[in-house]
Amino acid sequence: MQSGSVERDVVKLINKRVRRVAATAGAAAVMAASALLNAPAPSASADPCPDVDVVFARGSGEPSGVGGVGGSFVDALRGQIGGRSLGVYPVNYQASTDFGNPDFPVTVIDGIRDAGSHIESMAANCPKTREVLGGYSQGAAVAGFVTSAAVPPGVPAAMVPQPMPPEIANHVAAVTLFGTPSDQFLQKYGAPTIVIGPLYQPKTLELCAPGDGICGNGSDGFAHATYAVNGMTNQAAGFAASHL
Repeated sequence: MQSGSVERDVVKLINKRVRRVAATAGAAAVMAASALLNAPAPSASADPCPDVDVVFARGSGEPSGVGGVGGSFVDALRGQIGGRSLGVYPVNYQASTDFGNPDFPVTVIDGIRDAGSHIESMAANCPKTREVLGGYSQGAAVAGFVTSAAVPPGVPAAMVPQPMPPEIANHVAAVTLFGTPSDQFLQKYGAPTIVIGPLYQPKTLELCAPGDGICGNGSDGFAHATYAVNGMTNQAAGFAASHL
C-alpha cells in the first residue's frame, strides 16, 4: 500500500539505479532486471482442481493479474513443487493508488471479499487442492486481512466480509506476504492494524526488504520495488513448498 508520492519516488529511483547499472554492469544486466520487474502475470490454470492453487493480490498500481512480484513468486514456486499442477488466481480488486479517495477502503474490501470467496469456493469444490495465499504491498494488506479471525475493532461489521470459517484454514497451506504495510503506515490512512488469524500464524511468512519504509522503518524508497529481484520470492516459494 503506497502513497502517490512514494510511487513517483520509486519510479525516479528505479530510473537512476538503472542508469547507474548500465554504466557499470552493461545493458545485459539492466535488461535482465527489467524483464523480472515487468514480467507479465502468469495465466490461470485451466485445471478446475489443481494440486496447488496460488491466490495472489498485486500491489498498488500494478497491472491486472498477479503483478511483477506475484509473477516472480509463482514462477519460483512452480519450480519447487515437482510434477504437481499449479493454478493461479489473481485477486480481483482495483489496487488503487488514490489513497485520499473516500472510496479507497471499498476497493481493499473488494479484494478481501474476492480472495476469501475464492478460497472458500475451492475448499468446497476442490477439497484436496492446497491453497497458497499471498500478496504484495497493498495486496499483502488484503491477504493479511483475509486471514483475520475477527472484524477489526472500529470497523462496522456490516461493511466488510465476515471472517472465513475456521475449518477453511485446513485448506490453506501457506501465506506469503511481501512488503506488508506497517501499523504506522496504515495509521496515515485510518486503516486498522493487520492481525494474522491464529490458525494462519504458524504458516505465514512476512518479508520486508532492508530499507523498505512501507513495511519497516527504512528510508530507501527503491527497496519497496525490489521484491521480484532480491531473492525474497524464491525464499517465500521455498517456505510455501515446505508447507504443502
